[in-house]
Amino acid sequence: MPFELVKPGTHVDFIGKRKLCAALSVGVLVASLIATQVNGVRLGIDFAGGTEIQLKFDAGVEVSEGPIREVVGGLDGIDDPSVVRFGEVAENEFLVKFKGTLKSGDASEGGDKVEALQTALAAGIGPHTVQRVDFVGPRVGAELREDGLSALFWASIVVLIYIAFRFSSRFAPGAILAVIHDLLVTAGIFVMLGLEFDLRILAAMLAILGYSLNDTIIIYDRVRENLELHTKRDLPEVLNLSVNQTLSRTVLTSGTTLLTLGALYFLGGEVIRPFAFAMVLGVLVGTYSSIYIASPTLLFLETWLGDGGKKAA
Repeated sequence: MPFELVKPGTHVDFIGKRKLCAALSVGVLVASLIATQVNGVRLGIDFAGGTEIQLKFDAGVEVSEGPIREVVGGLDGIDDPSVVRFGEVAENEFLVKFKGTLKSGDASEGGDKVEALQTALAAGIGPHTVQRVDFVGPRVGAELREDGLSALFWASIVVLIYIAFRFSSRFAPGAILAVIHDLLVTAGIFVMLGLEFDLRILAAMLAILGYSLNDTIIIYDRVRENLELHTKRDLPEVLNLSVNQTLSRTVLTSGTTLLTLGALYFLGGEVIRPFAFAMVLGVLVGTYSSIYIASPTLLFLETWLGDGGKKAA
């Protein structure tokens, strides 16, 4: 007997709440747009350009992110530095990121700035070594940003073609709209919280795209089966039946994924935490959109182009 969290025969009127959920989604998107205009979008050094330095303090030096941030922020030309612990606590390793560069056209001047940073950290905190210094120029950051947006665009096009081939052209817009909804809502929450966008968040966005599509395809597949079995039922009733029949699988899949992401968030360290947080948002929003965005969109298209949604087939 298969394990099911949701009992067979459960009937929740998901389609009946589609207008309320659509208004909720629009509200979140409008709030995100307002936050974009008010707060702006914080781009990490991967996209905006900047410097990343990996530091390792000697054994016995008691140090944390706060004191390092104060020392680095006190240097000329460095504003709002980001400091995260790298590795285990006993290793005393940190990643320092900030916009701008310690390098310049004059190599000797760049070396002097690195030495100034080392001197300030040694005097303010303790002995350490600089393990590496990486610089991303504004031009490279712009190219990474364009490549990332291009990857999301072409992935969406491939999804559109696959859904149209696998099901029909009327199924595809709902899947694409659900994916776009997930990406925009996740990005909007990041903007409202003032969090940075970098390559880790881009990787999470691509993973969210795949996860949301997987859940939508499961529901669409059941919709197609029920359309063939229940030819005398109204389309809203068939959509509700399909969502309820796959609800247990949806809850189990989302639940186990969230458990894994929770472990990454709390135990994976500061470096992986932004990725895990973006994925948690994406899984929650993706589960929501598969039920309240993809299926209602299919109903809308059938109502607009078909027989008003009165007959399932």
